[in-house]
This record gives sequence, structure tokens and C-alpha cells, in this order.
Amino acid sequence: MLTVTLSTPLRAEASLSEETDDVLTITELACYLKIPKSTLYKLVREGSIPSQKIGRHWRFRKIAIDRWLDETRANDRGSGGDR
Repeated sequence: MLTVTLSTPLRAEASLSEETDDVLTITELACYLKIPKSTLYKLVREGSIPSQKIGRHWRFRKIAIDRWLDETRANDRGSGGDR
């Protein structure tokens, strides 16, 4: 009989991978938002979207993006621009 025991480091790896899913690359975010990467880079340059640059790479927290989408949608409704 084979017995498998889960160790604490394995659980830490699992929780770490879950946390890293919350951080998106520019390519992943472009797919998530269904927009071209060029449009996303424009939003980043304008400071219109919550982002963080790490070295040469842009990273985006999914929770911040979801909040930004909700706020943007609420602002559009307020100005009569719900498309």
C-alpha cells in the first residue's frame, strides 16, 4: 500500500499559484478584456487603467481591473453612455 502525505510546502505552492492567477500580463489582460494590446498600451500610457510596471513589464491585478470596469461602467451610465 502506498501512502502519500501532503507537506506544507506543497500547500504553499498551491496557494502561491492561486495568487499569481490574480496578476495578469499585458497579453493576458488584452485577452480578458477582448481588446488589442495596442489599445491596452494606450490606456496604460494615459494612466486610465490600474497598472504597475515591474522592470520592463506591465502587470495588472485582476481585482483592480474588475473594479475599474465596474467604475467605468457606472460613470458611463451616469453620462448617458451605456453602450
